[in-house]
Order: sequence, then structure tokens, then C-alpha cells
Amino acid sequence: MVDGICLREEEMSSCSGAPASYTDNNNKARSGSGSGSGRGSKVTNAVLKALCVAGGVFLIRKFTKPTTRQDQTRIVAEALCGEKSSSEQAAGHPMTYFNLRMLTCPATTIVNGSRVLYFEQAFWRTPKKPYRQRFFVVKPCPKEMKCDVEVASFAVRDIEEYQNFCERPKSQRPDVQNVVGDIAEHLNTVYLSKCEKGRRCLYQGSTPLGGFPNSWNGATHCTSELTIYRNGEIHCWDRAYDDEGNQVWGVREGPYEFKPAPTTTFRGLSFPLGFSSSSIGNLQSKSV
Repeated sequence: MVDGICLREEEMSSCSGAPASYTDNNNKARSGSGSGSGRGSKVTNAVLKALCVAGGVFLIRKFTKPTTRQDQTRIVAEALCGEKSSSEQAAGHPMTYFNLRMLTCPATTIVNGSRVLYFEQAFWRTPKKPYRQRFFVVKPCPKEMKCDVEVASFAVRDIEEYQNFCERPKSQRPDVQNVVGDIAEHLNTVYLSKCEKGRRCLYQGSTPLGGFPNSWNGATHCTSELTIYRNGEIHCWDRAYDDEGNQVWGVREGPYEFKPAPTTTFRGLSFPLGFSSSSIGNLQSKSV
């Protein structure tokens, strides 16, 4: 980027920021004698360099816009969408990981920029029979928290109505205006932070210390870890524990690694505008 804005030293004479009289003055300096004219030429070159540097800084600031909280929400929502599988991991560790398929797509959006995604998970051999269905609500973290984006998971009120939602034509899906009413019990929330430059990941985070209540298979609480990678991979690790701290479900060895499928069959990545800010209060109350 710098090479395209600031000229090399030998190109300074053609810098667009140079005064129109620079060439004439420089010729006079060459034809004159004494140290005064030499010093004048050096001063002129120094001024030109400063002008080019200042111009480069101005252009960088003008064309490099900071990433806003809404930008980050959009980036995370789009990264979660798509068809992904754990087939490669299952092939390498068949006794530990199943060959699973996860499919996520936009369901609706809120006028404040929050994105609602529909998610389902199934065994790869039976993709039309998901064993897990969820709504994800993706939105900016509260300003008082040290995170960038939060992903809240909710149960689906009528799972039969939403089964294979992503692969249906829009005309055969539940009306987007009704989606918010079908968001049921809040299950957990993962708080994500943007990864530092130079790392493979894009965002990563987890549930808060202590996790969220969960009663399945003798559990009292569950935790989740989520990492979104720049190449489209999603790593997630869900575990649950009893009162004594014993893990009662979830993989022990490490997270599931979902990689983008070679082709995807779901329809579209656009977020339809579904409900207004008047519905936000009802949605937030479910998270408490």
C-alpha cells in the first residue's frame, strides 16, 4: 500500500504535489554557483518528501474505514452461514467424532442490525433428519463488556415447521414476520472477540465462567467454545457437567471441526427484514 502512495526518492521530481515552479527553480540552482543554491535544492527536496508523506497518510486515513460494531456482527453472521461438515475429522478419529453436517442460513434481521440465523445439525448420512435445531441471534456485545460480538442460542418453538428451512424455497418457509415469535427458550450465549492479526482465526470466544443451566443426562450446567477461522472453518466445543464437576456429555478430546462443504444446497445468504425494534424487548426478555 505504501509503495502505491509515496514515491521513491528518485521519483520525487515528478510528484504531483510539487509546485509548478519547481523545475525552473531547480534548473537555476544547477546553473548557479555557491553553497546557497545547493542548500536551496536540498530544502526543496525535503519539502517535497514531506508533502508526499503527508499526502500518503491522508489517503490511507480516507480510504481505510474502521470496522464498526455492525460490520463485525455482519462478518460473524456471514461466517456462520453455509453447509459445513466434520467428515475429515471423523475419518481421522472415527472412535471420537461423528460425521456431522451443520447447515445455517439467515432467517430474519432486526432494524438495529441484529441477525437471526436458523441452524440445524444432522448426521451426514441423514441430512434431512436433523437432531438439533436452533435459532442464533447475532448482535454486537454490550459496550460495557470486553467482547465484540455475541451469539445467543435459542430453542425453536415448532421444530417440525422449520425442519430443512434453509433448503426450501422462500415461498415454502415460515413467514419471516413470524420468526421472532418462534424463538423459544434461551439456551446459552457465546461472547466473541476478534482475533489478533497474524492468527488463523477470525473470531473466538466462549460462554461466561460457569456456563448456562442444562439438565440433560444429569447435567446442571453447560459450556461452549466457538472459533471462526478465516478459511470458513467453524470449531465448536460443547460440554456439560454435574454438581460435582464431572463431565456428563460432550467430547472430551477437543472441539468438533466443521469445514465448508465442497458445494452447498441452501438458498441464499441475504437477510430479510423481519421485525422491528418493538419486538426487541420480547426477544431480550428471553435471554434473561
